[in-house]
Amino acid sequence: MREYKLVVLGSGGVGKSALTVQFVQSIFVEKYDPTIEDSYRKQVEIDNQQCMLEVLDTAGTEQFTAMRDLYMKNGQGFILVYSITSKSTFNDLVELRAQILRVKDTDKVPMVLCGNKCDLQDDRMVEKHEGEGLAKEWGSVRFFETSARMKINVDEVFIDLVRQINKQSPQPTGKKSKSCLLF
Repeated sequence: MREYKLVVLGSGGVGKSALTVQFVQSIFVEKYDPTIEDSYRKQVEIDNQQCMLEVLDTAGTEQFTAMRDLYMKNGQGFILVYSITSKSTFNDLVELRAQILRVKDTDKVPMVLCGNKCDLQDDRMVEKHEGEGLAKEWGSVRFFETSARMKINVDEVFIDLVRQINKQSPQPTGKKSKSCLLF
């Protein structure tokens, strides 16, 4: 079974943990409790393939930025999350993406841009077309508006990211045995 290392990034309070927990456990976490770093594993079937997803839910606060390089280096795909109710969280993603590309030393990184909290229409500060525009500016990065509370597009974000990873680095056919032969 192929394993995938997915990293959820964004500013504090955008709903990274709520999205992750909703995806992994189908529970909406109401209370905001700042994350340092949490890792979740979930087995899913995507395109008739069993996949083990390791989802790293990262800190959104500045004091843990030193840890970022490490999980950017090890991550295979990235979900960049902002809250549609906060323009600053949207603007923060430009530097986060630049850091990912710097650490990965490539501009071909599987990535999804995610405008979370789309159920809070009355508090909207970032219009949908702005998210779509940023995704396009980044070279056709996939864009979703999500709601962890209403479970809107939550699974789709993670599934899309796995598909991007598969497209970029397909599983080799005819897997080689890991056993050692002595001659």
